[in-house]
Amino acid sequence: QVQLVESGGGLVQPGGSLRLSCAASGLTFSSYVVSWYRQGPGKERELVARITTTGGRLNYADSVKGRFTISRDNAKNMVYLQMNSLKPEETAVYYCNAAIWTENIWGKGTLVTVSS
Repeated sequence: QVQLVESGGGLVQPGGSLRLSCAASGLTFSSYVVSWYRQGPGKERELVARITTTGGRLNYADSVKGRFTISRDNAKNMVYLQMNSLKPEETAVYYCNAAIWTENIWGKGTLVTVSS
């Protein structure tokens, strides 16, 4: 069964940090480009960060550059998102996405709440 499972969300104070994880199973993980998206209350889903198959190229939304870091471990079928200096407006459900050609796989998301 092909699936992505996110974890690591929770409640964090403004300025705090969280590390999200995405565990992949049932697919040749190293062949997929992997991204993190988020969707806040009343907002559209937006791309946060993307990493290519070997991790050689990283892309970030302008709003998170310098604060978030995406990484992957193909041997473990894992992708991570280190989030620092979190802001209240970054409260959202964070989703992991794996893509290859026309195939798109989504996880169910993990909730991040940034609040004091």
